[in-house]
Amino acid sequence: MSRGILVTGAAAGLGRAVALAFAERGDRVAVHYHSRQADAEATLNSLPGNGHTLVQGDITVAARQIADTAEEALGGVDVLVNNAAVLTTTETAHPLAGTSFEHWQRMWRESVDVNLLGAADMTFCVARHMIERGVAGHVVNVGSRGAFRGEPDHPAYGATKAALHSLGQSLAVSLAPHGIAVASVAPGFIATERVADWLTGERGAELKAQSPFGRVAEPREIAEAVVYLAGSQWASGAVLDLNGASYLRT
Repeated sequence: MSRGILVTGAAAGLGRAVALAFAERGDRVAVHYHSRQADAEATLNSLPGNGHTLVQGDITVAARQIADTAEEALGGVDVLVNNAAVLTTTETAHPLAGTSFEHWQRMWRESVDVNLLGAADMTFCVARHMIERGVAGHVVNVGSRGAFRGEPDHPAYGATKAALHSLGQSLAVSLAPHGIAVASVAPGFIATERVADWLTGERGAELKAQSPFGRVAEPREIAEAVVYLAGSQWASGAVLDLNGASYLRT
């Protein structure tokens, strides 16, 4: 049966791959974006099937509006994928020893607002709709290997992703009586267009060498895991490592 899927931050990259993976299975997808309208429209136009829609908004201030719009457009959201995030790029790097205090503060506050509070607000609003409709829904959070391995150049990213994993496990317990499953993926480095320059030259060789497979992940590989978690109630509470054996936690 076709389900309603809301993917935040789906204009490009991993979000686009996740939206496509669900659409290929016959689901109806709400492609959320904040400011990248042209990219979001490209994602929407790439999706097979019918019933897909665009949803615009800033998750840090408009979570309820985004959730309500997707709920109405899809006839109900059955799966929420919290993918929107402040990413690890050259522009967002903030190593303590080489960063101004102003940039440090800005990156911490933006990361907390988007990566943690935005995801928490989206989950609240979507899950309340699920509870009202009495559906056995799913929430999948896109966390990170950096929550365990550390992110020396992006400490706010690592910290907020660790908090996101913890949030997911707390909600897995509290929402289970309502039939709602909550799980997370913890990817390593992913080859998306926004970090394509990182995969060239010496830096690219170092990133690929982190995995014994000698490469980084393709977005599709992570998207397939998201789809799996969104269909497995018994995986609720899990944090699934997807890093090509580049980091092994015990």
